[in-house]
Amino acid sequence: MSETKLTFETLDVWIKSREMRNRISKLSKNFLSEEKYRLKDQMIRASRSVTANIAEGYGRYHYQENIQFCRQARGSLFELIDHLSVALDENYIAEDHYNDLKSNILEIIRMLNGYIKYLAKRKKEG
Repeated sequence: MSETKLTFETLDVWIKSREMRNRISKLSKNFLSEEKYRLKDQMIRASRSVTANIAEGYGRYHYQENIQFCRQARGSLFELIDHLSVALDENYIAEDHYNDLKSNILEIIRMLNGYIKYLAKRKKEG
């Protein structure tokens, strides 16, 4: 019987964030070439920041540091919503696509808030 090793890759919030990162990458490929170093780059960076911060926080082994990195990830998720609103305003995406992505991001934020609460509780039990 093989033993499952727990890593950041087993966190539901990281898995959902990875899915969002892939959706943003795919979406941004349809943007105009003039957006390559503007909106496209910012959206890709924000989506990658989410998964990277969750992973880095997980690797810190101190609850407070992990919480801080999760807060950074949460900030990047809100940043991503703003970038999507720009994409909507510039007619790069349809409103229903925007609403779907935003809803998915808000779900990830809720998951991340739950993970932060869990970490804070563990820190307090300490």
